[in-house]
Amino acid sequence: MAEDLHIHKGTKEEQYRALIPQIQALIEGEPDLIANLANITGALKEQFNWFWVGFYLVKGEQLVLGPFQGPVACTRISRGRGVCGTSWAKAETLIVPDVEKFPGHIACSSLSKSEIVVPLLHNGNVWGVLDVDSDALDQFDETDRHFLEQIVSVIIPG
Repeated sequence: MAEDLHIHKGTKEEQYRALIPQIQALIEGEPDLIANLANITGALKEQFNWFWVGFYLVKGEQLVLGPFQGPVACTRISRGRGVCGTSWAKAETLIVPDVEKFPGHIACSSLSKSEIVVPLLHNGNVWGVLDVDSDALDQFDETDRHFLEQIVSVIIPG
């Protein structure tokens, strides 16, 4: 597929439904994990114009920054620390309407106001997380959870 992205307007659900087949086409047949993660972050950032979109990958006892779109970010996050580390430890998606109210939040940027973190699972083990930040409060909801979990479910760890 040509690396073109059609930006769809409409409801959030309609945007996801138009984006998912494009993401699948981008990563289909590409065995390189980093290339696929990079294209997924680019597609999500372009479609939704969120403040920050990226992946952290499990390396030993830490999450290490992977491909992302947005301002520079924290490089390493310990298990159980912040929203990303907590999502990893619990192996569940976390939606945080106001990051200032999340105990132990790691402020990589003071401009981040809300966040969703989706664990990347393979055979029941978390091998990374998708982290999405918004500069608006209460940006993420169950629609985002549903579709972002669907998107990360097709990623095969390298």
